Amino acid sequence: MYIISGAELFQGRDGNIGRRYLKDVYRFNPDVGWKKMQDLPSPVVAAPATKFKQSHILIFGGNDGEYSRKKLKPGEHHPGFSRKILAYHTITDTWTNIGQLPVGLVKTDAIVWGDTILIAGGENYPGYRSAQVLKGTTLARESSSSIIDFIAIVLYFLCLIVIGIVFSRREKTTDDFFIAGRRIPWWAAGISIFATQLSAITFMAVPAKAFTTDWVYFIGYVCIVLVAPVVIYFYLPFFRRLDARTAYEYLEKRFNLSVRLFGSLTYTLMQLGRMTIIIFLPCIALSMVTGINITTCILLMGGLCIIYTVLGGIEAVIWSDVIQVVILLGGAILSLIMIIGKLDNGISDLFSIGLSDNKFNVFNWTWDITTTAVWVVFFGYMINILIPYTSDQTVIQRYMTTKNEKKAVLAIWTNAAMAIPAAIIFLGLGTALYCYYKTFPGNLDPSLNADAIFPLFISQNLPAGIAGLVIASLFASAMSSLDSSMNSITAVIVTDFYQRFKPNTSQKNDLKLARWITGMVGVIGTCSALLLTRYEIRSLWDLFIQIMSLFGGTLAGLFALGIFTRRANGKGALIGALCGGMLQFFVQGNTQIHFFLYGAVGFLTCIIVGYFSSLLLPSEKVNNMGLTIYTIRNIKEKNQS
Repeated sequence: MYIISGAELFQGRDGNIGRRYLKDVYRFNPDVGWKKMQDLPSPVVAAPATKFKQSHILIFGGNDGEYSRKKLKPGEHHPGFSRKILAYHTITDTWTNIGQLPVGLVKTDAIVWGDTILIAGGENYPGYRSAQVLKGTTLARESSSSIIDFIAIVLYFLCLIVIGIVFSRREKTTDDFFIAGRRIPWWAAGISIFATQLSAITFMAVPAKAFTTDWVYFIGYVCIVLVAPVVIYFYLPFFRRLDARTAYEYLEKRFNLSVRLFGSLTYTLMQLGRMTIIIFLPCIALSMVTGINITTCILLMGGLCIIYTVLGGIEAVIWSDVIQVVILLGGAILSLIMIIGKLDNGISDLFSIGLSDNKFNVFNWTWDITTTAVWVVFFGYMINILIPYTSDQTVIQRYMTTKNEKKAVLAIWTNAAMAIPAAIIFLGLGTALYCYYKTFPGNLDPSLNADAIFPLFISQNLPAGIAGLVIASLFASAMSSLDSSMNSITAVIVTDFYQRFKPNTSQKNDLKLARWITGMVGVIGTCSALLLTRYEIRSLWDLFIQIMSLFGGTLAGLFALGIFTRRANGKGALIGALCGGMLQFFVQGNTQIHFFLYGAVGFLTCIIVGYFSSLLLPSEKVNNMGLTIYTIRNIKEKNQS
């Protein structure tokens, strides 16, 4: 809650009541109490004001006290109240004059109706009521893109299509289409894992999160390094030595067919939700910089991904990921350097402003379960990272594309080694953006949400050609995840549903079906992203984590239950998974615990309930040889070298 300006009454020496016009601004937060914020440029007593979009408060005119101090004599005409429009940015704590009213009105309200602001009635002169109604809209900034930017973006798109065409000639069977005939180098597979997991969520939403808050998410990137040995030692052998094409084949061998189908369906729903966000997010950038309608942008990106993924399969996806990571990291580093160069004192301003405003804070030392406490972030991230690396076909599919298990281990370490440098780059980018817009608040756009802060900088500051390259890197970050989801969902549908129930079909027909399903999945994701444009979302990053946690926690719990216990059975596993999902849903809708912990709730509930349910419910005996950590070491991978 903000309290802004006002008039203080006081008794003068002559005994008369005087009025002091205030520029004070105070903010109240229930967690920390009252805090004094940046003063107004001038008083705004009785001004219409409103929250606008995600981060701004707009104040229209008001009585600045100028003519009260002049003490107009009776009969002198009052020139009217202030007509300034002030914008307060609640993140950087800065004020900016963004325009002027046709007439100053006080003692009334400002109403936001969509993108329109209405101010009706009030006083236009002291003691005089007005019947005027003012209507205004925010003007979109003009695109600064040039023909060079368009050329850079088009060349990038053409490169992806060429990759799809080249690798389409090598796709003869579904093994080629889904695991590339196990001919991918370990370093390329590792880079592809990195690209798949970071995507546009990292490129835009992580800098936006650091811009709005601090570095508390840095702990999550450290967790990637800690999770890598667990995946390599406990999980990877099952996927490689059982010669599975999808991760969920293990669930049938360890439990039963019902558990496999449950896992496959859960994964498919999770990835469809993920696809929606990673299509929508970078299209904000392209729409802003090029001026192309966001609907057109979504159709363009979705269509291109469908083309090269349908043609080239997982091999085209992985090699395009390698190119996309180079563009992605290059664009991020270049942008960080240019933002620092825009600051008055360069990198010294970055550290001085960042430190003074506590933007480099990593640890929140509190036991509050509803906020980003250090233990909440660490424990929640450990589980949320364990989910994709142990149960997500998108990642596990990369483990299967290398020549052997040793090469897959190197791929996992390659991804882990890239995590912390990437965290420093992207979180540093967000802090640099904060320092820049705190220094130059007039460049902020009240009509945009915080998730678009990075593309806003691109559109305002990067020179022709460079902006096009950075926008291409935004698309690279999105497509690296989108194409992976499309191919992996298709692998699950074809392998776990179609081929499981119709095993004697020809490879030619299966490959044709795989390409058709890939196209359909891309269409569904694109249409879902179009729906997303109709709703305002507080933070796409938060939404992404919630989707991953809601669908992924119980799925990862199933794999852990099968791998680490001997006595868990199919009936108990299904009960555990269903209880985990229901408890996650209840916790999300009826408690205030931080969403980082949603995945942990589902994960632990699935394991605990699943294990004890298995002890209570009889089940058919299953040969667990090679299916738990107690027996897997006795089985060597085929073609191990």
